[in-house]
Amino acid sequence: MVDETRTDVSTPPDDDTLPTFTEQIAEQLGGLRGILESSIPVTVFVVVNIVWTLRPALIISVASAVAIAVWRLARRQPIRHAVNGLFGIVIGVVIAWRTGNARDFYLPGIWLSLAYGVAMLASVAVRRPLVGWVWSVIAAGGSMAWREHPRLVRTFSWLTVLWAVVYLAKMAVQYALFAADQADALGVARLALGYPPYALLIAVTVWAVRRASRGVPLAEPAS
Repeated sequence: MVDETRTDVSTPPDDDTLPTFTEQIAEQLGGLRGILESSIPVTVFVVVNIVWTLRPALIISVASAVAIAVWRLARRQPIRHAVNGLFGIVIGVVIAWRTGNARDFYLPGIWLSLAYGVAMLASVAVRRPLVGWVWSVIAAGGSMAWREHPRLVRTFSWLTVLWAVVYLAKMAVQYALFAADQADALGVARLALGYPPYALLIAVTVWAVRRASRGVPLAEPAS
């Protein structure tokens, strides 16, 4: 007989065990505190560079990231988002320090957005949509069972294209400001094109996958 306790692509269909829509989004963003902590170093750099000069902006932004990590360690709290904030700026800090140009702080992020966009489009072309792989890691316990269901493959494919378009659009806007040597405007764009579109993309992804995975049987038949 077929086991009737089958699950969808992410979790069991029992509403008591399935994380809510907002809980899944909050988990990926680290909650409000995670969002704030990981964005503080870049925000500090943007503001200090506008009101002061490059060197203080670089020093204070790194110091803010380290301070957040130390504070969380002292309180025996996870430091994942604080570390993300530190690693997210360290390469840009090194480049900008060496060149003496504030706009170079943003260059690694620009090229990273390009790399993400191209990689995502390539993954769709070979029918291995990256959003599906990421979903498997962070929300499906490593299960790749979605690969067996054309509906889910199609869903992850268009979601991956959507993410790629957003990343490429972010890259294009920031590179235009970079080429125009508009460091202050580039900083504002970096903040505006950071978490707001990211949160929206996660919301659309969670909604689409939950909708497409309804009733999809993934468990093996009971022996």
